[in-house]
Amino acid sequence: MISGVVLAAGEGRRFGGTKQLALLDGRPLVLHAVEALHDAGVDEIVVVTGHDAEAVEAALPLDVRAVRNPSYRDGQSSSLAAALHVLADASEAAIILLADQPGVRPDDLRALIDAFRTTRQAIVRLRYTDGPGPALLSREIYAEAGHLHGDTGARVLIASHPEWVSEVVVAGRAPRDIDEPGDLSDRG
Repeated sequence: MISGVVLAAGEGRRFGGTKQLALLDGRPLVLHAVEALHDAGVDEIVVVTGHDAEAVEAALPLDVRAVRNPSYRDGQSSSLAAALHVLADASEAAIILLADQPGVRPDDLRALIDAFRTTRQAIVRLRYTDGPGPALLSREIYAEAGHLHGDTGARVLIASHPEWVSEVVVAGRAPRDIDEPGDLSDRG
């Protein structure tokens, strides 16, 4: 079983509010990540909320499980830990996406899943022409990933254990994060 996780707990300080709900192509940002995971065929989707949790959760489809992170102000790693803690026991790996990075393609996420099933690496991540992208984490490292601190996500594990990492090379540039309102219209 492959899980999908969307980290959507942040306050959006640079954005000026709850950017997870900002509309892009007529849909809240958080749904872009949820739909990419759904279209990639993951078996369960967990969205971690924090800031403005009720409003973000109200935008989610019924088949998505929301998990609230009361410690969201402690950084992205606390949201990652909250998600990994609640994944189904049958989850063998989880793809981690950010709610503010629309444009990640389902085909690329399926390539992550295929690479994991072939290599059984602890971490499989996308590599775009201009840098790294989303990653898939194997259950074997959930505990270690759950003990990270701050706003680092899995970057610390990738840097400290390069032998754990396999990459899927993707043609093209990485989808841009949405950090400020102007980024919604300035994508490309």
